[in-house]
Amino acid sequence: MDSPVSLTVVPSWLVVLPDTDAAAAVAADVLPYATASHHHASGRPWLVSRGRADELTVGTCGGVRLAVVGEHAVDRAEADRAAAAVTDLASLDRFARSWHGSYHLLASVHGRVRAQGTVTGVRSLFHGTAGAAHVAADRADVLAGLVGAPLDEGRLALQLLSLGVLHPLSARPVWRGVEAVPGTDCLVLERDGRARRRRWWSLPRRDVPLAEGASLLREELRRAVDVRVRGRDVVTADLGGLDSTAVVCTAVRAGADVIAYTAATHDPRGDDVRWAHRTVAELSSAGGAGRIEHHVVPAGEFPLTFDGVDALTDVLDAPSLYAVDRNRRMSLLTLAAKRGSTVHLSGFGGDELLAGASARVHELLPRDPRTAVRHARGYLAKYRWSRRSAVRQLLDRRPYGAWLQQIADDLTSPLPTLDEPLFQWCSPARMPPWATPEAVDAVRTLIRQEAAVTEPLGPGHGEHRELATMQAVSRFARQLNQMTSPDGPRFASPFYDDRVVEAGLAVRPAERVTPWQYKPLIVEAMRGVVPEDCRTRATKANATLEEEVGLRRHRDALLALCEDSRLAERGLVDADAWRAWCSGPVSAELENVLLHPTVGCEVWLRTHETLTRRNHRDG
Repeated sequence: MDSPVSLTVVPSWLVVLPDTDAAAAVAADVLPYATASHHHASGRPWLVSRGRADELTVGTCGGVRLAVVGEHAVDRAEADRAAAAVTDLASLDRFARSWHGSYHLLASVHGRVRAQGTVTGVRSLFHGTAGAAHVAADRADVLAGLVGAPLDEGRLALQLLSLGVLHPLSARPVWRGVEAVPGTDCLVLERDGRARRRRWWSLPRRDVPLAEGASLLREELRRAVDVRVRGRDVVTADLGGLDSTAVVCTAVRAGADVIAYTAATHDPRGDDVRWAHRTVAELSSAGGAGRIEHHVVPAGEFPLTFDGVDALTDVLDAPSLYAVDRNRRMSLLTLAAKRGSTVHLSGFGGDELLAGASARVHELLPRDPRTAVRHARGYLAKYRWSRRSAVRQLLDRRPYGAWLQQIADDLTSPLPTLDEPLFQWCSPARMPPWATPEAVDAVRTLIRQEAAVTEPLGPGHGEHRELATMQAVSRFARQLNQMTSPDGPRFASPFYDDRVVEAGLAVRPAERVTPWQYKPLIVEAMRGVVPEDCRTRATKANATLEEEVGLRRHRDALLALCEDSRLAERGLVDADAWRAWCSGPVSAELENVLLHPTVGCEVWLRTHETLTRRNHRDG
């Protein structure tokens, strides 16, 4: 069952068509299932969509059509003014670089089409060829159905890799003939049927002092939150770590009434609940325009990791290594939906942007050796990293492609130990020990092919690592929105907005990323916004204990996936070896990075098989 799922079972999608007669067949395929459609000036279909109608704004002027789809504050009048100001596709850069929120920006300019998502990939875009027409969509499975693309088992095997941050391979769609548009690029569809990518975004200059950058970040975060809460009677939110606290306090200070949820954990050292109570108490006593209502979900009422993994049915367009925690996260969104919330604020993205990557020491070393050595010693003392490994990594000057070649060679080597420093391009990805030799060979070939042509996301190890991690983790936010679509609350991640990312990355790296202070940029930015004694919080809870307890409690559900494994049927895993691993003791801190991707792939294949069987039966 390799065919993509039908448009009838995907609750929300967007398709972008070129202004050519060749696209007529694709338009005929999608229009019967759409809830909205818009046309080129020629009258041919341009945008065809299904789902959240309130997220789409279209402006027109003469031969120009401009659309903004997602979380934004662009109304029809502003969209019309923008369309009137567009002279060619490049002139859209002005709006792509100034509008706030998280959205797809799409335009038809006298028959030429431009389409793009967000830098981090929360709003992704995929493209491929259907007959003589090159088309795009915001879901890989929808596009695969339109272009007749089958599953590619080599690409599927890539999804078994640990960590999921191996740029650009981890983000590659599992469908042959379907490609992702990098968040830094826009897709251009020409009138003659040609398609090309054009880079529109680049890293900002990294020379803004911390104090100035904090002021800029505070304003950009305020605007990002305002886009989500403006005009809404009910807004829900996570309230846990420093990042989600910053988002919640920003919303309340701006006048929003927020219903906040904090999930307690079984870890006696977990202090999210204590800090959340202090934040709520001080916000309430301070008064102000907005109000906060707070709920703590007891640990015993909150799903553990691996809960229900053998019974998930979400319609996702790619495997998700977060399937193991699906029920944990969705439990809060279910509570939000019961309160009538249409948007749920989160602190997702804050870790990558605000804590940053210690790998920045690598590029600092040749420019400022004294500062680099001091920072390196700080990280070694803080995390008890191996000094010998640190020296080896810091002296390693291989380009990204050569580093990828080494990853290909070492795919079946043991995972790095917990004392391994994080000064490399990224943490080395590994295939799980239950992957078959055929799966390993397929992945090794794909990595080596990419190593010969790919470039890093930034000029140095730190920039690359931060952006690669943002793109990897943002996929979870994107997948949560596929789970809640079309009627559930939108899972909002303001820290992933392009303007917020730009504000954070513009700050001098040595001031933003340091072993001596926890997230100094957000600490300074939230002065006067987050209550003072909460603003300087330097702790972060983790769910390691929830995972260890969850593995013991839900081991039967995990083992059920090993039975009649769809991955084993495709020759990608050895079911007996996988079952043996799941039956024994597993380290949640280290070894589960191997387990999670396999679970995500198996769950996705089973769901995909069920849906395609239903399609064939109903068809």
